[in-house]
Amino acid sequence: MKNRWSDSDARQFVDRYGEDHGEALALRTYSSRLIGVEPSLVLHGGGNTSVKGAHLNLFGETEQALFIKASGRNLGTLAPEDHVAVELAYLQRLQEVDDLSDSELLNALRTHLFDHHAPTPSIESPVHACLPGRFVDHTHADAILTLTNQVDGDQHVRAALGDDIVILPYVSAGVRLAKECATAVAAAPETQAMVWTHHGLTVWGETARESYERLIDLITRAEEYLEKTATRILVTLQETSLDVAMRRLSSVAPLLRGRLARVTGDPDCPYQRMVLRPLVTPEILAFLDSAEAQTLALSPPLTPDHLIRTKILPAWVDKPVYGDEALLAGQIDTVLERYAEDYRAYVARHASRRPGGIEPFDPAPAVVLFPGMGALCVGEDAPSALIVRDITAQTLSAKALIAAMGSSYQCPGEADLFDMEYRPMQQAKLVRTGVPPLRGRVALVTGAGGAIGSGISERLLLEGAHVVLTDLPGESLSLLAEPLSRRFPGRVLDIGLDVTDPGSVSEGFEQVSQIWGGVDIVVINAGLAHVSSLETMEFEKFQQLEQVNTHGTLLLLREAARHMKRQGTGGDIVLVSTKNVFAPGSEFGAYSATKAAGHQLARIASQEFAADDVRVNMVAPDAVFSHGEQQSGLWAEVGPQRMLARGLDADGLEAYYRDRNLLKARITAEHVGSAVFFFVSRATPTTGATLPVDGGLPDATPR
Repeated sequence: MKNRWSDSDARQFVDRYGEDHGEALALRTYSSRLIGVEPSLVLHGGGNTSVKGAHLNLFGETEQALFIKASGRNLGTLAPEDHVAVELAYLQRLQEVDDLSDSELLNALRTHLFDHHAPTPSIESPVHACLPGRFVDHTHADAILTLTNQVDGDQHVRAALGDDIVILPYVSAGVRLAKECATAVAAAPETQAMVWTHHGLTVWGETARESYERLIDLITRAEEYLEKTATRILVTLQETSLDVAMRRLSSVAPLLRGRLARVTGDPDCPYQRMVLRPLVTPEILAFLDSAEAQTLALSPPLTPDHLIRTKILPAWVDKPVYGDEALLAGQIDTVLERYAEDYRAYVARHASRRPGGIEPFDPAPAVVLFPGMGALCVGEDAPSALIVRDITAQTLSAKALIAAMGSSYQCPGEADLFDMEYRPMQQAKLVRTGVPPLRGRVALVTGAGGAIGSGISERLLLEGAHVVLTDLPGESLSLLAEPLSRRFPGRVLDIGLDVTDPGSVSEGFEQVSQIWGGVDIVVINAGLAHVSSLETMEFEKFQQLEQVNTHGTLLLLREAARHMKRQGTGGDIVLVSTKNVFAPGSEFGAYSATKAAGHQLARIASQEFAADDVRVNMVAPDAVFSHGEQQSGLWAEVGPQRMLARGLDADGLEAYYRDRNLLKARITAEHVGSAVFFFVSRATPTTGATLPVDGGLPDATPR
């Protein structure tokens, strides 16, 4: 484990935060981030850090406080204010009570904050308060959990870390764990570190550096011990290459994703889609292909803290029939049905332990394992699924190491696991307010690099969708993707795609399936324009427009239909048509005719796809010249000739198009995005319709 401490970096944190928050909290922030950037130490909100210090109250008096990480915060991105100040003496007195329920503990923590606006402190606040060091670091380190989660785990910890380490059996975080820790410290006052079985490593020191370096030293010793002892080679039943696994993933992911969609009871939006994040690596493939994989994998995660993300067990598809999609679909259905039955039985066994106000969770798996392909990890959006994927990678890797040590995996009892999965303060970490309407849905937008495509993409992202930006590879696509990825982390992909190439179109859908599991919305926007009279038109130019505007539409419709049928949860296709379909213009014949052909294909698709609840609608905008930095490729092509014909400059041309509509409205990409959103939000049971976005052009009214 690399020691990342840098005195110069630490000084920068003191210079940046010390004046407002004090040197101790500035250094606490620095060392917390050092821990948080190591996935093998903590994952996505895991782990806890604290520092004991002084707080000046309203009367100018100094009170002792515990500054501890707020519940659910990520160590790698902490700001100083993410360490919440709680009255230290009160936390230490909590050892006097036998135990507290979560509601009692939450009340105790929140009523003894120094700032009532502050977020809720960690559930481990009483534990950190009772430990002697000024700085305390706790992590769910992979190496430590690998040592503890097996037969004779304590002996392995001693062999790796030495006899001066306190080892505690598993106790759920809270007052009981604080009492156990206080008793252990009293019995061994010289100790400066503890291993909590099935929970991780906790160390402390008088300075941030001392505590951090102690943590790194102990983790390094554990890693070195594992390297020496995990030497047994697992017996493999088959060998799956990465290429084979990825090909299988392209078809399997949509099958599973459709079956994991939650039924809503809303006839217009019958499903709440989930997002998949596949875990397909050579290491995972080798593990799942081993003879011991099923036994090892079908066991709980390394620490009960992960249960709110992963559930108690993954699902396992035994001997998947990859060569027959119908048979494989049946296998998946059977596995999911049995998993749901088992999960409901598990909840029923512990009904008396389930806290009031918490209903049984959805009985679908969060992880599905496919030997010969990998793991598919499930979330309500891509960032949530990524957390499950990272935890799954950590869990399977550790279990493989335990097998390589010739040992057997062990974890807490089922009752303890249930208590943590259904613990209110744990579940509170998952609560989100204001869930956007398109959460969990995946949209693919063609021609995204232009003005209209970028506006549509931005609107779909604002409504919670995951958006695949597609266009011909080039600067316009990358210039769009970079800022959108920063604004909407984890929900933007950019893929080079040629709508005139059947292979490129099918490969684009395959890529999305391999990353997010499937596609629910397809916006067919890519298009070309050309100005020429019919008399002088070059036939090759007409064919070029036909390839994009007509053939491209057909290829997208065809691939979307196949893909959405495989998922089985319906979908939405929106064609960006044009007012020229209804009111063609002189010298715009190639564009008008080829767009009209694409429009007609979409109308036919609305009839053919309706049985699968795939709705196909059209939006027909008038001139849109730009969207932010994204310029319209169409108007770059035809604008100069239009300006020349009318004796106008660029501003004058825009004014001309604005003034010709009834509302004298400037048509923007945001307007087109709103029209697309209307259709994909399924506000009305509509398919085969055309929505003009033109400010009112009587000649272009659909009829």
